[in-house]
Amino acid sequence: MSSWAEREARGRRGEALAAWYLRLKGWSIVARRVKTPRGEIDLIARRGRVLAFVEVKWRASAAELDLAIDDYRLRRVRAAAEAVGHRYAGAGDEQRIDVILLAPGRFPRHMANTLMP
Repeated sequence: MSSWAEREARGRRGEALAAWYLRLKGWSIVARRVKTPRGEIDLIARRGRVLAFVEVKWRASAAELDLAIDDYRLRRVRAAAEAVGHRYAGAGDEQRIDVILLAPGRFPRHMANTLMP
C-alpha cells in the first residue's frame, strides 16, 4: 500500500494531466482543488457558456477505472459545486459535473455531464 504522500503526488499529477487534456479540447481551467465544507472539486473548467466541475480519478490500471467513480463521489462533487457554483458561473451558463478517468498507458476518458444538476 502506498503512503498518503505518494497518493497525493499521483493525484496532483493526474489533475495536471486532466487540466492539460481539457485545455487541448478548448477548455480553460478556472480553478483547481477548490475546497468547500461539502467536499472538494478537483478542477473547474469553462468552454464558452459551459462550466464543468471536474472530478479526476487516477488508477494504477485501466481495469480499476470502472470502479473509480460512484454515486457517493458524484454526490459530493455536486454538493461542493452547489456550494461554490455562484462564484464561477455567469447568468445563463450551463453547469455540469464531468469526470476524467486516467490510467498509465491509456488515453484519458472524459465523461461529460455525469450528473444532472
